[in-house]
Order: sequence, then structure tokens, then C-alpha cells
Amino acid sequence: MTPAGGLAESSRPAVSARPRVGLLGTGPWARRTHAPALAAHAGSEFAGVWGRRPEAAAELADAYGVKVYDDPDALFADCDVAAFALPPDVQAPLAVRAAAAGCGLLLDKPVATTVGDAHAVADAADRHGVASVVFLTLRFAEPAAAWVEEQARRAGWFTAAAHWLGAVFPPDGTPSAYADSPWRKAKGGLWDVGPHALSVLVPVLGDVTSVTAARGPCDVVQLALRHASGAASTAVLSLGAPVAAAGVGLEVRGTEGVFSLPNWTDVPGAYGRALDALLTAARTGAPDPRDARFAARLTEILAEAEGQLGA
Repeated sequence: MTPAGGLAESSRPAVSARPRVGLLGTGPWARRTHAPALAAHAGSEFAGVWGRRPEAAAELADAYGVKVYDDPDALFADCDVAAFALPPDVQAPLAVRAAAAGCGLLLDKPVATTVGDAHAVADAADRHGVASVVFLTLRFAEPAAAWVEEQARRAGWFTAAAHWLGAVFPPDGTPSAYADSPWRKAKGGLWDVGPHALSVLVPVLGDVTSVTAARGPCDVVQLALRHASGAASTAVLSLGAPVAAAGVGLEVRGTEGVFSLPNWTDVPGAYGRALDALLTAARTGAPDPRDARFAARLTEILAEAEGQLGA
């Protein structure tokens, strides 16, 4: 799915009238958000599913009456858009292959957990002239997304404080649908929820010019950031919070006052808007601000923080 005016190496038409979308991944996130949103999307066709576990892929495909693929490259050949619900280090090399096949990239966060892999995805999208969008929930879920855009238009910011405390691995062992995720166990809240916090702090306060990272109890990571605007911010991130302490919040303070991130609930709807953004980028040729290049910048910041934390 080549953007208008793009210089793709694929011979596929620029944008299909009704783009076909293939889903890669079969985990809880794919079942709860990606698949329902793709099936409900009026401007595209949910075409099929590939997964690393063939039986799970077959089950998910059967639930929506779509084709099951046993080869991701066959899915790329049949589809205009590749939608990813995979661990980041599985997603990244497959996204490079999808871009080479001419597919638009609807990516999950983080795009990758190494700077090299993240830039490889962004470079592949540029090289093959395909559009990319990363599903950063706060940038698509309403009213949070509109709130971010409103704050980004303001000036005079002084400071901001964000927290995203998930109870995926709580101290009391309360079961979570995402607790069986090996990459989340290995990389923790810094990489899983850190992109969400940064996806708001960066467009509002400006690019990060310095980062200091420290560990707290359990999985807690605390970030102290300076931004291009001169503002300072903090972010407290974890997947190991007690259930009673879990929650999300973000507050910005400046010359115009104090503004707090509103609640949001419509995550499947937000995913549909992410797909809308991708299709718009493909049709117009104008990169979306939440594209793979932006996600690569988030990976750079997170990698810098991780390097300070050590093993």
C-alpha cells in the first residue's frame, strides 16, 4: 500500500479502494482489540490471520470467517496492510519484510527493543514508500488524543508528571491476561508502558534532550527528563504494581495553568482510528506524526534509560 507519490519498489497499486488488512498475532491483545476492530472497520476488509501458533491462528481466523495463513509472506502478498500484535523483537523483522512486500504497517508499541531494529523498520518503510502508524493508545483513544493535540498547541510549559502503573505482575500474584507474556517479563514496564507516557510527553513538551533513570520497588522505573522546550518531566512506570495501586495519570503545568489527561475507554475504537490514520497517510503521502520514525525515537530514549539501569 504505497503512499501517493511514494517510490515503492513493489509493483502493487498505490492504494486499494477497500484495502485488505492481515493480522499477525493471536495473543490476548490481538483477540480483545485488534481482531474486533479490524472486523468492525468500515473502510477496509479484514482478510486473514497469521500466528506463531497455528492452532491459535486457525481459531481466531475461524471466529471472524477469514483466511488463516501458515506463512507471513503469503499474508503480505495478499494484503495491503499488515497489522501487528506481536512481541517487539518478533514484530520488527517481520515488519521489514512486510514493507518490502508493499504493505502499509500498522505497528504495535514498542516497535522494537533495540535502536538498530527500530530504525530498520522505519528505514524499510521509507525505502519501500509505505505508510506506517504505531498504535500508541493515548494518541488515538478519545478524549485523550484530542487533549494531547490541544496541549501540544500551547506554549510556556514548566513541568509534567506521568505515571502508568500496571498490575500485570502484582506482588500478590493476582492473575492477569498478559502475565504469560515472556517479553513483558523480561523487559518490564519501562518498555511496555514507557512508550505510552513518552508518546504524550514528547509532542507536548518537545523532544527529550536528557534522561536519567532509576529503579524503585519491584518493577518500578522512574525517569527524569529534560525537553527541547526547557521543561522538565517525570515518568513512573511499572507492570508490578499492587492491584489497588494500579492506574494511569499525566499532568502538565505551565504559564496557562494545570491540565490533566482525561480518562479514555474505547480502545477497539482507538485501533480503528489508528487504521484510519494509516490509510490517510497512504492516500495523501503525508507521513503520520505517530509513524515508525517517531517510534524509533521513543526506542532511542528507552534504550538510553535501560542502559543507565543496567541488567
